[in-house]
Amino acid sequence: MIATLIRTIILYFFVTLGIRIMGKRQIGDLQPNELVVTLLISEIAAIPLQDTSQPIINGVISIFILVILEIFISVLSMKNIFIRKLMSGKSVVIIKDGRLDQKAMKKVRITVLDLIELLRGQNVFDISTVDFAVLEVNGNLSVLLKEGDRTVTNKDLKVKTKKSGMQLPVISDGNLLNETLTALKIDKKTVDKRLESRSLKIEDVYLMSMDEYKNYNIIEKEEK
Repeated sequence: MIATLIRTIILYFFVTLGIRIMGKRQIGDLQPNELVVTLLISEIAAIPLQDTSQPIINGVISIFILVILEIFISVLSMKNIFIRKLMSGKSVVIIKDGRLDQKAMKKVRITVLDLIELLRGQNVFDISTVDFAVLEVNGNLSVLLKEGDRTVTNKDLKVKTKKSGMQLPVISDGNLLNETLTALKIDKKTVDKRLESRSLKIEDVYLMSMDEYKNYNIIEKEEK
């Protein structure tokens, strides 16, 4: 029992490390070769757990051989277009200039119902409003609507707006995140000044986010 527990902890650590080295991606964003490596790693990790007679080092070595192979192929794919197409495939235009390419549909083996479902996933419920649609390598559908059906922007309306950027958390559960301040090039005095305007202290804040233009949002801790 203790041996199984130790083997599980060791394999958990090395599998997590291996996936971490490969990079941060969600399952739906994995390229075909990345998905294959991920599945193989999970299968290899299961062998020493199910058969305690198998040396755990064999599983660890196999996992890191796959990780190194994946990194090597990724580097080659960056350098060589042919290898990138061979290992990951290429995107296919499904709708061009508002016209559905039936040959492309047959090539990627998706039905009209599949296409409609993918369009709904992009909040498009009328195929006639689509100008371009590209089926990406990871299976996602990128959609460009026709000019008359696109969302109107402030630029279209010639409306001037206040500058804003991506807000990052600067305080989390009463703790100041110095790494975020460095990334935003903001000092602690700036944060303190915003808190003083609300008569708050750092320990009173559950979440405070701020962008590079010093726009901020504060969520106070709930009273115990």
